[in-house]
Amino acid sequence: MLLSSCSTGCKCGISCLNKPFQSRPVKKMKLVKTEKCGSGIVADEDIKQGEFVIEYVGEVIDDKTCEERLWNMKHRGETNFYLCEINRDMVIDATYKGNRSRYINHSCCPNTEMQKWIIDGETRIGIFATCDIKKGEHLTYDYQFVQFGADQDCHCGAVGCRRKLGVKPTKPKMSSDAALKLVAYQVYQNGGLHVGSSNVCTLRGTCSHNCIGEVIRIIRPMNERSFGIIKHFDNFSQKHLIMFEDGAVEFLDMTKEDWEFVTL
Repeated sequence: MLLSSCSTGCKCGISCLNKPFQSRPVKKMKLVKTEKCGSGIVADEDIKQGEFVIEYVGEVIDDKTCEERLWNMKHRGETNFYLCEINRDMVIDATYKGNRSRYINHSCCPNTEMQKWIIDGETRIGIFATCDIKKGEHLTYDYQFVQFGADQDCHCGAVGCRRKLGVKPTKPKMSSDAALKLVAYQVYQNGGLHVGSSNVCTLRGTCSHNCIGEVIRIIRPMNERSFGIIKHFDNFSQKHLIMFEDGAVEFLDMTKEDWEFVTL
C-alpha cells in the first residue's frame, strides 16, 4: 500500500497530522547483540501503537545494480543483505550507508511494519509500531523475504514461526497444531477464555488497527472452522484477514458475519 503525506508547503503548520516523517522524531533505540540473529535493535523508550519509529534509509539503486551487488555478495559468501524494495525498479541498499533501521530483525509475529509514503513526490519507507512496545523489547518486522538462493532459517521464536525466511506470509504453511497453539497461547496468557455477546457492528465501529491480534469466534455450522485471530485489515476492501484454528486464512467482511470477540 502506498500512502501520501502532506508536502512541506502544507498550510496547517505544526498542527498537521499527516506528516509522519517530517514532524515526528525517531524513537530512542539501542543496538544489541542477539544469540542467534546477529545484531538487533531494542526500544529505549515506550512506543505506542501506530507511532513512527524510524525511516529506512540507504543508497537508492536501480534493479540492475541491485542484482549485480547480490551476485557479488553471494560469491563472497556474505549472507546479510540490507535491501528494501521501493518499487519494481528501485531498491534501498543500506549495506554501506544507512541508519539503525537496518539492524531491526525479522519476526513472523512482528511489532512493527514498513509503510511506503509519497513525500514531496518521493517514495520513502517508514517503520511504524503495530502494537504497544515496552522499553527493552526487541523491534521486529516481517521481512516478507524473497530468497536469493536457498531459504534461510528463521530464529524469531514466535509461536507461529514459519521456520524459513523464504516462506511468504501470504501463503502460510502453518500446521493445524501450530495454529491451535497460537490461539491457545493467547488464551492461556490471559487466564482463560470468555466469549462475549455477539455484535455484528462492534468491529466495524472500532478503529481497525485496534483489533489486530484479537481472537474472535464466528458463528458457523458445527463442522466449519469458527475460532480465529484478526491478522490484518485492508482499507480498500474494508475486509479483515482472519487466521483460523486450522491454519487457513480468509478475508472477510465482518459486517456480513455473525461473530463475537473472545475476551481473554
